[in-house]
Amino acid sequence: MNLVDVTLFNHAQNQLRGLCDVAGFEPGDETPSVLLRELLGPAGTRPLGEEPKHLSDVADDGTPVEFSIAFDDDGALAVRVLGEAGSDNLGDRGSIAAGKRFLNAVSKRFHIPTERFAAVADLFLPDRPQGKFAVWFSLILRPRARPRLKAYFNPEVRGRDRAKDLVLEGFRRLGLDHAYDAIARHALVRGARDRLSFFAVDLDDSPLSRVKLYVSHESALTADAERAASVVQGADPLRVRGFCQALGGGTTTFAGRPLVSSYSFVEAEPDGPGTYSLYLPVRDYVPDDEVARERVGAFLAGHGLPTDTLDKAIGAVTDRPLQSGVGLLAHVSLRLGPFGSGTTVYLSSEAYGVTPPRGPADTVGSGVINSAIAP
Repeated sequence: MNLVDVTLFNHAQNQLRGLCDVAGFEPGDETPSVLLRELLGPAGTRPLGEEPKHLSDVADDGTPVEFSIAFDDDGALAVRVLGEAGSDNLGDRGSIAAGKRFLNAVSKRFHIPTERFAAVADLFLPDRPQGKFAVWFSLILRPRARPRLKAYFNPEVRGRDRAKDLVLEGFRRLGLDHAYDAIARHALVRGARDRLSFFAVDLDDSPLSRVKLYVSHESALTADAERAASVVQGADPLRVRGFCQALGGGTTTFAGRPLVSSYSFVEAEPDGPGTYSLYLPVRDYVPDDEVARERVGAFLAGHGLPTDTLDKAIGAVTDRPLQSGVGLLAHVSLRLGPFGSGTTVYLSSEAYGVTPPRGPADTVGSGVINSAIAP
């Protein structure tokens, strides 16, 4: 089978099915594939041999989806798909229309509430959006459970100078008037080097439905992440430090893609964030994916999490040699707090390309080579 015969949906569906098998989904459960098809929309029907109409910022090679497998500390597994809804129309306005189409279709089929999306849509989805994206979605999939959905918005969609105002109003509309204050004191303290990067909402009606704010820390030290985590009860700074050391391989200043903090707020606990997560873009701090796998595996093993599951997940996404590229293991997150803790590993689909490995002296690399798509 060659690139002419394989569509983006074919490629991504095979990867998703493999990941669901690893996570213990029932054989024949087609819900993940149905959601993926709706998310990709027209983009999913294009052969991989054709240039995509829109290069998404979801992944380095322009693929509009990224996978992840979440290892909860209690042993549970979840598969997630981050994606940008596909459209025949170029530009962010087309992306917004596609996002609304996707949400309308899946909310009816899977009974997903959309009120929280509607509450902030006019803030974050203007007629003339700015920035790298307008709206993305995360599919949260667990065996024998209803799928869940999360929407990501761009705080800088009306310009960086408007980001704080949009976030404040978004929190206010969702009943979290004082949420921003705690984040500002702990994570927005280095001027322009700390940026508001995502505002996200769980699309369900549970009292534990989350509103999340993400902050990117450019050229950060591990101490900056420790300080950012300290606002959340149960977010042990020593575990944050160990995470940065293990995944960063001795990096002192994360000068490549930035560390990212996220804070989860729930209606049941409106006075402060209940969960802190730190995202480390491991692909910028390793020469190749073999080294990335070694670091991630060692971290998981050190916390009693299964490295064989990691290897099975990698095998579900690709069969290429890990040393032949960098970026398959895109980033890793550490989740801490009273509402659940764990580690999530993010895996690139690499539908359109593989970033070549870099020399051991390089900190940050770039460039893409053609990928080899397995049948």
